Amino acid sequence: MKKSSRFFGTLCGILAAICYGTNPFGALNLYNEGMQTSSVLFYRFGMAWIIIAAVMAVRAIPKGGVAKESFGVTLKEFGALSLLGGLFAVSSLTLYLSFHMMDAGVASTILFTYPVMTAVIMAVFFHEKVGLVTVSSIVLSVIGVALLYWGDGTAILPMLGVVLVLLSALSYALYIIVVNRANLQMSSFKINFFVLFYCALAMVIYSFISGEALVLPPTLRSWFFVGWLAIVPAIMALVLMVYAAKLVGSTTTAILGALEPLTAVLIGIFIFGESFTLTLAIGILLILVAVTLIVVLPGKKQTHNS
Repeated sequence: MKKSSRFFGTLCGILAAICYGTNPFGALNLYNEGMQTSSVLFYRFGMAWIIIAAVMAVRAIPKGGVAKESFGVTLKEFGALSLLGGLFAVSSLTLYLSFHMMDAGVASTILFTYPVMTAVIMAVFFHEKVGLVTVSSIVLSVIGVALLYWGDGTAILPMLGVVLVLLSALSYALYIIVVNRANLQMSSFKINFFVLFYCALAMVIYSFISGEALVLPPTLRSWFFVGWLAIVPAIMALVLMVYAAKLVGSTTTAILGALEPLTAVLIGIFIFGESFTLTLAIGILLILVAVTLIVVLPGKKQTHNS
């Protein structure tokens, strides 16, 4: 793989993690506005889908007699895209539900178990060789995240909340793997056009099952946070993550996700005035070291699929 492609893929992975880590910023503010989980996610995905659809419509306009990209997909691609949409819908729903049961920063740190899940699944089912650098990065990242968790002084977590976050992590790990292994020959915009549609549809179905009626955001402030969720942790994170998974592989993309809980902690400190302790500082340092290792020293045995 060319160094320029690896650098671009790594940068995309870093930015995707940071963008996805801002989920609590929008979700918690919308919860404070009185919106329920189904409505928050429906408008998040719905608005994101409208934006992506507009981009796709422009790309579908023929230039010089040839369109840059069409909306058409093969039956095989349709199956892969349907699976991706279902996985991301489950991951988002379970994570947002957990926000009602524990601090969002704690949920975000537990969510980081997905790199371990990704590495194990890739090694067991796809025989991906896991090098020393990858193992070291995972260990350092997990220790760092554990320190972030214990650093806030939380004692006992609700079991249902933990299960929901772990299910979110597993769904996200599988999402990254499917993106990497499906080898979809289409742009990230086209992939997410379908993924976001399925996610919005899933929220409509969930609203009927749960009895949570979909309601409009009540204020302009609410619409701002809906827009934030649609653009930053949805469109930007998804588009960047697809490029990262294709260019540097599923495992590396997942490890770069260490910046997600780091972002959540920093948001808590600088926006919500949460305390900054020595334990938090050490945890953040370990995560940064882990990310630096995987970026600078990918290792000869690190497998990248593109």
